[in-house]
Amino acid sequence: MFNYKFIFLLIFAITLSFDSVGQIKVFDKLEMLYDQAHYKVVYHKSKQLLDKPDYDFSYLPQFYKSLSMFQLSQNKSWFRRNPKALKEASELYLEVMNSTAGEKIFKAHQDELIDLKIYLNEWLETISEESNPGLVDQLKIIVSTTLKSVPSSKVKVILNKPLLNTSVLAKDRKELIDYASKLIGSPYVSAGQTPNGFDCSGFSSYVFSKIGIDLPRRAADQESNSTKVKFKNLQQGDLIFFNNGGGVSHVGIVVEVNETELKMIHSSSSKGIIITEVLSSNYWKNRIHSYGTYFK
Repeated sequence: MFNYKFIFLLIFAITLSFDSVGQIKVFDKLEMLYDQAHYKVVYHKSKQLLDKPDYDFSYLPQFYKSLSMFQLSQNKSWFRRNPKALKEASELYLEVMNSTAGEKIFKAHQDELIDLKIYLNEWLETISEESNPGLVDQLKIIVSTTLKSVPSSKVKVILNKPLLNTSVLAKDRKELIDYASKLIGSPYVSAGQTPNGFDCSGFSSYVFSKIGIDLPRRAADQESNSTKVKFKNLQQGDLIFFNNGGGVSHVGIVVEVNETELKMIHSSSSKGIIITEVLSSNYWKNRIHSYGTYFK
């Protein structure tokens, strides 16, 4: 006798299997787009999924909406249009982590969360507490409280490391690097341009003045007045400029460069004058605007 009940159950199971695969593919796509730094796309797609009851079974759309908002907030233009984004992102994240699926999501996506915490810490380094105390306080709370359970990975900062290949530098370049290195540890001061405290462009203009080269005061003007250089032609003593979404906002001086490494000395708002490896940090690497030189 033909078992209709069995056939019905089999068809139902196959249908459910296809639905599950489709749902997984949707989430896989979301994860892939996030890993490729398409944060605006992730933000919009996660919002669309949250509006569809079919995906209410999972917290992943909410999780990726939160992560994409944290990332997009680092873009000045986007954050200006969405001033409450960090607060909403924190609330979404905590709701996910406090859910029944929170522990599983945390373990499965720990690498993404570690990277996010690194990005937020590095963003915090570039913000002046004097000019934007509210944002600084907000980020400190997110890093120390909201993301408290996320492991921290040290930003690759090298202090007082001997500079390489200085013997092959032209005299002026060597003097510039040597003088800049002696200022490591000087504090960050908003609008500062003396050894008592520097901001980023105050530091570069001060150091260059010591070898007789006058730089404009602002980082954006230093960039526009420099002679543009391609990465393959970059040398110690050249400048590297960064854009955080609202134009050139930071400048550093190249102290070491090869095919895989690019180290700059600059004024960090949280650590003062330090040397930072740029290419190993997605935060800095993804914000490189251009390279320039004032050497002939």
